[in-house]
Amino acid sequence: MPEAKRALITGITGQDGSYLAELLLGKGYSVHGVVRRTSNVVRSRIEHLRADESVYGSRLFLHYGDLSDGTTLRRIFSQVEPAEVYHLAGQSHVGLSFEIPESTSEEVAMATLRLLEISRDQKQPLRFYHASSSEIFGAPNESPQTEETALRPTSPYGCAKAFATQLARVYRQAYGLFVCNGILYNHESPRRGENFVTRKIARAVARISRGLEHELVLGNTSARRDWGYALDYVEAMWLMLQHNEPDDYVVATGVTHSVQDFVEEAFAVVDLPWEKHVKHNPAFERPNEPNRLVGSPEKIERVLGWEGQTSFSGLVREMVEAELAALGPEVE
Repeated sequence: MPEAKRALITGITGQDGSYLAELLLGKGYSVHGVVRRTSNVVRSRIEHLRADESVYGSRLFLHYGDLSDGTTLRRIFSQVEPAEVYHLAGQSHVGLSFEIPESTSEEVAMATLRLLEISRDQKQPLRFYHASSSEIFGAPNESPQTEETALRPTSPYGCAKAFATQLARVYRQAYGLFVCNGILYNHESPRRGENFVTRKIARAVARISRGLEHELVLGNTSARRDWGYALDYVEAMWLMLQHNEPDDYVVATGVTHSVQDFVEEAFAVVDLPWEKHVKHNPAFERPNEPNRLVGSPEKIERVLGWEGQTSFSGLVREMVEAELAALGPEVE
């Protein structure tokens, strides 16, 4: 049998990393993940894989490392010799980036530079996926946005991602590195972090329906997002690295919904009136809210044949039902 293709994932314990690991394992890859030593208490998203003796230690391997530690990262690369690198790690909460701008820039911008430098030094050419973000467009001058839209970030996170995205392009052009930017718009799932508004809503709705909570406090509910399903989006990442030429791709649905739409869909799942439970608190609003962020998936649909499979209402339902299941059966 030919040796399994080796992939290295930074951010394997996150929402996207855990789904990507499952996808790659399903395709016969040997999957290696970089984890921080402090993250051993937050590996719930891959715990089912670690508990599987047929997978962990034979096709799934975890390596301790930190994105700020170039020496250790180089050692991991030399041990693994990956054919594909998926760089997903980094502080990814936009609102939080206003509070911790320096560490956000270090984790998002400088870490990407570090990994690109290591990648171009490898003896065997590899393929590199960089997780860019719609936040690089911030306050866009056109809508929907495409791969050619000017970068106008409105947050420290967006600025850091813009730097990393441009750097990936430079390394592709200057060194011939096979590097792709996946410009992903908001993508959610039951594995979304609890500090993100979609997960916050789904969790609160489930708890309200069980009588464990009574209200959901939100900031600006008129804010609109292009929301997709994370499981669909990790397939897009994989497809980018299978193509014969490296390029940049917007991954989006092309449709926006408001936070209010998400709230109403979520309460409809449990058949409760949202008006009775939702409260507004301006403290939860961002200092600078991006506007008109909606992506055009035309290029990735045409070139790679990718298409999102999950509807907005289907996504909301899955997230709320997952929260209800996590609470256990309802006591009569």
